Amino acid sequence: MELSITTPALFFSAISLLMLAYTNRFLTLAALIRNLHSQYLSVPDDNIYKQIQNLRKRLHMIKNMQLVGISSLLMSVLSMFLIYINIMILAHIVFGIANILLILSLILSVWEILISANALDIHLSDIEARNNKN
Repeated sequence: MELSITTPALFFSAISLLMLAYTNRFLTLAALIRNLHSQYLSVPDDNIYKQIQNLRKRLHMIKNMQLVGISSLLMSVLSMFLIYINIMILAHIVFGIANILLILSLILSVWEILISANALDIHLSDIEARNNKN
């Protein structure tokens, strides 16, 4: 396979958009955690506690998504440098690692979305419990 310096450069825009999306998720979670934290301190509730646990798990997932995504970008840049200095075999290997890291970041993103859906189920469970009592 022919690997030119522009091939790894394609990752820049994709990973930049992913990082923006991951940062937006992180900021949204931070605001939600602060809100739930103050609610829990004023009125301790198991439902709020479960939501906070879920948010903590998601926060760690987003941190890992960001780390793996940035590592993918770093490997892409390294691959471009290796192409520039004409070490093609290593450039192919490093670019392959960059692809694997990007795939891993996307898998973590899907996993975080599933955890998020579970958080919404927890949030809605109290409404369902009240309706089932009536």
